[in-house]
Amino acid sequence: MSFANLEIGRRKFLATSLAGAVAIGLPRVASAQSAPASGNAAVRPFKISIPEAALADMKRRVLATNWPDRETVGDTSQGLKLATMKAAADYWANEYDWRKAEDYLNNLPNFITEIDGVDIHFIHVKSKHRTALPMIVTHGWPGSIFEQLKIIDPLTDPTAHGGTAADAFDLVIPSLPGHGFSSKPTELGWDPIRIAKAWAVLMQRLGYTRYVAQGGDWGNAVTEQLALLQPPGLIGIHTNMPASVPDDIAKALAAGGGAPASLSADERRAYDQLDSFYKNGLGYAIEMQKRPQTLYALADSPIGLASWMFDHDVRSMELVTRVFDNAEEGLSKEDLIDNVALYWLTGTAVSSARLYWESKLPFFAPKGVTLPAAISAFPDEIYQAPKSWVEKAYPRLIHYNRLAKGGHFAAWEQPAAFVSEMRASFKSLR
Repeated sequence: MSFANLEIGRRKFLATSLAGAVAIGLPRVASAQSAPASGNAAVRPFKISIPEAALADMKRRVLATNWPDRETVGDTSQGLKLATMKAAADYWANEYDWRKAEDYLNNLPNFITEIDGVDIHFIHVKSKHRTALPMIVTHGWPGSIFEQLKIIDPLTDPTAHGGTAADAFDLVIPSLPGHGFSSKPTELGWDPIRIAKAWAVLMQRLGYTRYVAQGGDWGNAVTEQLALLQPPGLIGIHTNMPASVPDDIAKALAAGGGAPASLSADERRAYDQLDSFYKNGLGYAIEMQKRPQTLYALADSPIGLASWMFDHDVRSMELVTRVFDNAEEGLSKEDLIDNVALYWLTGTAVSSARLYWESKLPFFAPKGVTLPAAISAFPDEIYQAPKSWVEKAYPRLIHYNRLAKGGHFAAWEQPAAFVSEMRASFKSLR
């Protein structure tokens, strides 16, 4: 395909987007135990136990990676550098220990429950404070429940982390269908709307009659759809990746022209971030939206899967590069490999990609949320949403903060700031 045709295809995609129990069959898939179900609505305890043979096979495949030649540029404009991925492979094969992550997860309260024919895995941590506000927190792609682990203790036990009992939350942290330890849908229709309906059932099943919801990436799409459903008990939402792009901005981006002259400095920065993402960082989403089943290589090579996940957006890729160059960052080598290993060991590379194929929701466009909404705008997100856009998209805005540091995986990268944002965001709803 010529560059001109590729650009036309990108614009068509952009215009369309803006308009509108674990499987046991594979040798490396997690062996997970849950108590026998006493009915479809049963909530069963869940324990993770990856077979040793699966871990040995993962290491063997990392060591047997068939490497490409080195990039022909001195920066990341062609993608992840060969040196970065070789450093990741060296750490993964020679230092990384999945059992450490597994033990940490198993020390948390893990559960499985069947909703609409799919087993949904979730972590459920209750605060010791009786006035705790329940919150369901949803990850995105290429994230997972690992994104939220650092915020569990300070949110559920605030008095041990610089807060007061009035800051306490109960946390429900589910794995999206087809991701992690949730089972893989075998029928069509599992889009963010259906997932949101499942989340409403989950919170009701857990006995919560008053709660809030939070999410970024796909977690934002699910959380906003949950807000549109307005199930009994949901009183407000928070997102760190708001869908707030005005229609005129969406049209200008789709047309491929320059930014409107009337934009403020914050709006112009957001426009430039979006323009760069659509031109340089949207390839993974187009492939997964159009041809998720084609991604066989992700199911065959751990390093192939890691490189696909690490190159989510330019700023995340630059962060990953710095991490494997031994820089001090919000994320560690262990954090990054934990997350990739979870996808690998559960065999969810392709099943998670199908969410892009299933969803027909527009990218970053207002969804008409009328419930109270709180927004945290991180500078290295795909775009740092300006307050002027957010106020139009969320008419009942109860909190907005423009932070100085953090990116797409906010809770994972900057947990202290994220915890502070959760406390401030929902203070008025308690």
